[in-house]
Amino acid sequence: MRLEPLAPSHHAGLCAVGLDPELWRLGTNRLETPDDMRLYMETAFAWRDAGTAQPFATVLRETGQVVGSTRFANIAVEHRRVEIGWTWVARPWQRTAVNTEAKLLMLRHAFETWGCNRVELKTDALNQQSRRAIARLGAVEEGTLRHHMIVPGGRLRDSVYYSILADEWPTVKQNLEARLAAHAVA
Repeated sequence: MRLEPLAPSHHAGLCAVGLDPELWRLGTNRLETPDDMRLYMETAFAWRDAGTAQPFATVLRETGQVVGSTRFANIAVEHRRVEIGWTWVARPWQRTAVNTEAKLLMLRHAFETWGCNRVELKTDALNQQSRRAIARLGAVEEGTLRHHMIVPGGRLRDSVYYSILADEWPTVKQNLEARLAAHAVA
């Protein structure tokens, strides 16, 4: 798996795997059409151009197939803090090493290249699959922001926040590397 800077050329690949309604059931967006995906990407590009995000396409190294997307966002250089989010992986690649490897690459970059003090992650309190995945990374649950967002359909979303701190990174890194090594052997 590799992360490629998101580009307009990824649109068709993202549409091929990402217009699955189940992916967006608990999300802050509803991507149902190629135009929805284009708007999603244009927002990511606008945030990138404003210096507050770096979006990526998640691509299988072996085949070049796009299988999802993720991004750094809410970049706060002055506080050495960043959020990893807006992550989705198409269902055939969920519960594989794809997301673990993507998070390892992003966390390594955040802590070892940018020198971040803190990496944040958040998810819908109802999204148990995402909450388990974030906890498996080694992130610490910090709390819930109640009625944090209004999601499509008008539901008030509670968001659960997690973080990984710089002094926790060596242990988190070791655990993620071990998980990936075990997956490669299996």
